[in-house]
Amino acid sequence: MSVFAGRLIDIGANLTDKVFFGMYRGRQRHENDFSSVLTRAFDAGLEKIIVTAGSLSDTKEAIELCGTNPALFCTAGCHPTRCQEMQDNPIEYLNNLKALILEHPDKVVAVGECGLDYDRKEFCPPDVQRKYFEEQLKLASVVGRPLFLHCRAAHDDFFELVKKAIAQFYDGRQPPGVVHTFDGTQSEAQRLLNLGFYLGVNGCSLKTEENLKVVKSIPIDRLLLETDAPWCEVRPSHAGFQYVKTHPKIVRNCDRWQPGCMVKGRNEPANIVQVLEVVASLKDMSTEELANQVYANTTKLFAFSQ
Repeated sequence: MSVFAGRLIDIGANLTDKVFFGMYRGRQRHENDFSSVLTRAFDAGLEKIIVTAGSLSDTKEAIELCGTNPALFCTAGCHPTRCQEMQDNPIEYLNNLKALILEHPDKVVAVGECGLDYDRKEFCPPDVQRKYFEEQLKLASVVGRPLFLHCRAAHDDFFELVKKAIAQFYDGRQPPGVVHTFDGTQSEAQRLLNLGFYLGVNGCSLKTEENLKVVKSIPIDRLLLETDAPWCEVRPSHAGFQYVKTHPKIVRNCDRWQPGCMVKGRNEPANIVQVLEVVASLKDMSTEELANQVYANTTKLFAFSQ
């Protein structure tokens, strides 16, 4: 059992990824250790985990996975790099997403992961990304769920579409939501905060000294924490690593997997403690104080069934 006195929720973990079941690049490299991943997460102090979905098929998998544990919840949506798959029959695709959200109100807590990603335009052209981001902004307004947002190298278009959605779909009200894995500039952070969004922080938000300055400036009542596992760990090369105090036992290669150990390069929800430690140091707060504030932020944004 954890001796941690705070309360934690990981707002974004890709737990449908096959690496959590021992499969890497299509090959089974070690036994399915998903239950151990969850045990480590809860032992670290996590009470809930939001499983992120990036497509219709992901959403179905996430809902099924969340049905196995009362502490798991999920998003429903299409990642900007995967929006090409909506092109064949967008109406059917969106209706299927809507149906899944409405059929599982106790598990689907947000629409997303949706947004814009101009760093990876080779996967989906910007015009297609914009079209289906707008459709998902509309979907969120219809089903009454907050947004789980992605924005990479596309801030101007992102702001334009959100502002348009506020006028068209939200009757002038700011839509609730979080921009996850935020690693932008101070001015970009402020623009997002002015739209009413929370900012999600993980290891990728803590790479450089400039990142740390931006994170330090985020108001604590607008801050959420995540791992984006199995990616976005706090690496030794990151500026934020100097503040990490918790170092779990890790095997260097998945072929050398051992029960009870993490695998190098496979981030886990349990590592949210490292993100917490870095941000608490930047904010000059105790980890318990920061965790409880962020927990309150998270439960304010997402309506968990329990």
